[in-house]
Amino acid sequence: MSGRTKSELRQRVAIGSNPERNRAHNRRVVLEVIRMHEHLGRTEIARRAQLTPQAVANIVEELLEEGLLIELGRLRSGRGQPPIQFAVNPDGPLTAGVEIAADHMVTALLDLSGGIRGQSIIPLPDAGPDVVPGLVAKEVARLEASLGADHNKLLGLGVVMPGPFEVEGMSSVGPATLPGWTGTDPVALFAKATGQHVVVENDATAAVVGERLYGAGRQLGSFCYLYFGVGLGLGVIQDGRPLRGAFGNAGEIGHVGLVPRNGATRYGPAGALERFVSVFALRERLAMAGIYAANVEDIQRLHDEGDKTLLDWIAMAADYLAPTVAMLENIFDPETVIFGGGLPDSVLEAVIAALDPLPVSVATRQKRTMPRVIRGQTGRLTAALGAAALPLLDTVSPHLSTAGPAT
Repeated sequence: MSGRTKSELRQRVAIGSNPERNRAHNRRVVLEVIRMHEHLGRTEIARRAQLTPQAVANIVEELLEEGLLIELGRLRSGRGQPPIQFAVNPDGPLTAGVEIAADHMVTALLDLSGGIRGQSIIPLPDAGPDVVPGLVAKEVARLEASLGADHNKLLGLGVVMPGPFEVEGMSSVGPATLPGWTGTDPVALFAKATGQHVVVENDATAAVVGERLYGAGRQLGSFCYLYFGVGLGLGVIQDGRPLRGAFGNAGEIGHVGLVPRNGATRYGPAGALERFVSVFALRERLAMAGIYAANVEDIQRLHDEGDKTLLDWIAMAADYLAPTVAMLENIFDPETVIFGGGLPDSVLEAVIAALDPLPVSVATRQKRTMPRVIRGQTGRLTAALGAAALPLLDTVSPHLSTAGPAT
């Protein structure tokens, strides 16, 4: 069996545990198996989750009563009594996800099946703790109201912010870490403002979770995700789980200095990767050429026009990112590296094309099943989608829960 096949099996098959003390884990397994296959009968759920039929019957009944599952009727195929099919309830509880960036805020409402029920991107003139929690509460309430009076309750709120957390003076590109938040308790602030159960995560980790659940990583068990925000972040999925680190700061790759393929090598903060490869770095380079790019749409327009400054930046970014990709491959041995975040899709594709030729690494195999680098599929919503998934991790997806199964 190939390494790829083993990896696929590890991430595609959620395995339950029959002892009653693991009931919470088994609930997550049942929900994940149904989510992945859209609809299944009890016998097939038990087979795929490796649980007893009685355990599955009890869990399915609970989830039906809680509104997390719906009954679709009987599947008519083959002989005998057709099995009753169950699916995740798209009209069940919702979750909200919010990405707080230096200059904008992205909000998304998701149902349990991953459907987007509401979304918005608004400017953020003030990203301080005295202002943002109230704005989050207002925007979530507005999106809820747009669904009508009979919408279902929220399971919780996920909030993502640029890291590193509780580390001062580390940013290499201006306000990558939001000013004014050091020493605050963001969970308490957002919970008080919204009245919701709140989970806070750094943006790159949330983005890799969003891509894993809803984007190019859906069929991947291990991959790296380079997140182009104000700075440059890294999210890593290993064996279906996000790598967080001891304090939630794993993946601060923007502060690493690398030798580019072309150009002079710099050392110290001036040589940090995100000084050259980030949305901030691109805007800074454009500003030096007298070009103001306020948002993604402005960058897209410049690319459509073939702006020379932007094209030069793409070539320079690829010179730094090519050795970065090889380094990530040698350290994590991922199935692929995904580029995504706050750049237009066409610019990300141009950067990926300019990586060629990539340095030799452990990923340089003749029988690869996919490219070494691909573009993400969830666009600017990636981090917000990951944020909205955070309250679901312990409910729906055992592979993505930061806590292990009950023991």
